[in-house]
Amino acid sequence: MEYHEAINKMERLRRLRPEMETKTTGAMLSSLGNPHEDLPAVQIAGSNGKGSTARLLERILRETGYRVGCYTSPDLNDRRERVRVDGRKIPKREVVRFVETIWPSVVDRTADGEAPTFFEVCTVMALWHFAREDVDVAVLEVGIGGRYDATSVVDPAAAAVTSVSLEHTDILGSTIEEIARDKAQVAPTDAPLVTGASGTALETLEAETDVLTVGDEDDETVDGPPPDVHATENGMVSTTSSALSLVGPDWNVECRTPLLGPHQAINAGIAATLARQIADPGEDEIAAGIRNVHWPGRFEVMDDEPLTVIDGAHNPEACETLATVVERFEYDDLSLVFGALREKDHRGMVRALPDPDRLYLATPDVERGQATDVLGVVAEREIESVDAGEYESVLVALDRALRAADPSDCVLVTGSLAVVAEARDRWTRTLQPVRTPTVERARAALDRADVPSSACRDRVDRLPHRTFRFHVRQKEGRELRTLMESLGGTCAVSGIEASDQHVAVVLGGTLAHFKELTAKLRGRSIGGRQLAQQVTTALGIGADDPPDYQWGDGTAVMGILNVTPDSFHDGGEYEAIEDALVRAEQMVAAGADIVDVGGESTRPGAEPVPADVERERVLPVVEHLDTLEATVSIDTRKPSVAEATLEVGADMVNDVTGLSDEAMRRVVADHGVPAVLMHSLSAPVDPDCRYDYDDVVDDVLADLTERVLLAERAGIDRSNLLVDPGLGFGKTATESFALLDRLEEFRALGTGLVVGHSQKSMVDGVARNDRLAPTVAATALATERGVDVVRVHDVAPNAAAIATAERTTE
Repeated sequence: MEYHEAINKMERLRRLRPEMETKTTGAMLSSLGNPHEDLPAVQIAGSNGKGSTARLLERILRETGYRVGCYTSPDLNDRRERVRVDGRKIPKREVVRFVETIWPSVVDRTADGEAPTFFEVCTVMALWHFAREDVDVAVLEVGIGGRYDATSVVDPAAAAVTSVSLEHTDILGSTIEEIARDKAQVAPTDAPLVTGASGTALETLEAETDVLTVGDEDDETVDGPPPDVHATENGMVSTTSSALSLVGPDWNVECRTPLLGPHQAINAGIAATLARQIADPGEDEIAAGIRNVHWPGRFEVMDDEPLTVIDGAHNPEACETLATVVERFEYDDLSLVFGALREKDHRGMVRALPDPDRLYLATPDVERGQATDVLGVVAEREIESVDAGEYESVLVALDRALRAADPSDCVLVTGSLAVVAEARDRWTRTLQPVRTPTVERARAALDRADVPSSACRDRVDRLPHRTFRFHVRQKEGRELRTLMESLGGTCAVSGIEASDQHVAVVLGGTLAHFKELTAKLRGRSIGGRQLAQQVTTALGIGADDPPDYQWGDGTAVMGILNVTPDSFHDGGEYEAIEDALVRAEQMVAAGADIVDVGGESTRPGAEPVPADVERERVLPVVEHLDTLEATVSIDTRKPSVAEATLEVGADMVNDVTGLSDEAMRRVVADHGVPAVLMHSLSAPVDPDCRYDYDDVVDDVLADLTERVLLAERAGIDRSNLLVDPGLGFGKTATESFALLDRLEEFRALGTGLVVGHSQKSMVDGVARNDRLAPTVAATALATERGVDVVRVHDVAPNAAAIATAERTTE
């Protein structure tokens, strides 16, 4: 079974059942040996905020050292987003294995008149995968209500109800009391239910079970006794983060969060309280988890000129909360890009949102998407004298809004996560150049794109050398295939059927084909204008000048200067300041453009070094390199070390965790320096930390895309970023060589590109007892593939390899 076949089987399942119950979910789990019974689980229910709370809890627990499974819904672009272990999506091959295993049970249940729903099967897949991955905790976002939700097959160790409002009244009840009573059934046996609810909802929950309340004691709109845990947002500290304080009976946390608004402070307080019920996180670990949480589509500031915000608010209460956060920003005119699902309260949503100066209506490309003519009538009734327009797609509406807005305006995209997902494609779609010089390479490219076998056979011989791969929505894919093939080019599209998921497209043709394509795309309805610009940029037609990096043209050499006792190649050699300075001068004389100073080893199994020890190692060295005729880089994952070394003369930051810490992104942005953003699963490297990549290049590129967006949100210009795919960091030798072979595909990110392959174990099978020769050969390959920087221990032979490779391209 191929992946697209497995996911399509799941897609064809019904979405709702006539009556809510957990029997069918339990029966499927029983057929798998009840994998959920030994899983420590946390259930999070609520009308709004449960997804944010789940992701906050997951991140806090990971900072504490736990292996965490997290199940959330809905997804933005890929069903696998719902099921994650330590932040990583369930691999495609595991989805296939699950569907092949569970399908006889699905058929049996259907034959008995108990056909499972899509959500039930997804829930079973999550619990099955978490058990196979041996997670320490499974964090489960409840789908609907609580009593009969599929997630309620577990016996939770802790649980929460974030908030209660009128929702799913046809299923849960028509009053707040009925809905709260249903949600209260997730309460654990041996711990109080944690909740941010107030008023009637809280009274109902208290009547059902013991509760532990989280709230803002300064909120004058909430009556009753003070909450058990105080959660207060203390104002915004940047356009993308705010300060908050959490105060419990015997703990206190002050930190930043990228999730804006008082409601997110409550969610953070709930997550921290849940974490303390099932683990023993320190205050620093709670703060790090809240600071570093990433939850796409929830009040994301995508640009500042004009201020561009996307948010998945999908009911009146959420829209009202969104409006209060938008009011904090200063702007002139407001352009609202709005779409919604059919069953939602459109009038209540429009009424709750701030009145726009211009309204752009679009129907999300999902089966339940509400038509724009209906939304237009709602807008006429609820908004006075607004300039409204109806558009063919979310991307077109967004493009029109951005083109019409002045830099001082605000463009707000909201109404549904489906709308936000489509809008987000504007920033996340990357065109990967793919080399297909042989039939085998072409077939591999099509397989990675989940193109059905029949389509592969038809197109594998017709893929020319000029080939690109990128994601679109299903409708876009069909249009592109018709258009490109009418021009004589080749287009293959993933076999995934769902309209609201990303599908991969492999596009091949001559330069003339692509020029014709871009001319026609500019007049097409579905995001054609932006896609045309991306194609011309990828082809180098009318592209902007490349970033002007301070170390010059061509491939630069970054020489590694380890001032540590335990680095894998040169540990202990340059601990003395004098030895380190001499070594740095030797590297520059041999051709190093950058000297990378590191005070903590990232070799497999290395022990973490306290920040004060690392500072003592690197600061004297960096201070004495101020006259060196080369760029001085600090190799660190600690914000305080980066800050201190930049203050005494370092010119850039090399972070093996990919700027994963918000505090590190802030340091880099404040100093305006370049930064290397590396992909890794863990740092220092944990030999047991592995991921079953479906395709290592695609998966790493997807991760780095999100990292680059986070860096930009922090104020780091893309031209100041270099990405490093992280050879050897949580990758096998085969995966590392695949990254080396396909380095050009990372050009899709529009950043500089670094490769660090020097003396790594990936080359052990190449030359007996000699890592230098393979390292030099890999440097030549990387240069030929256009890499900007190679990070090496032995400067002279690698500099010679670069010079040789560059001579062949003159």
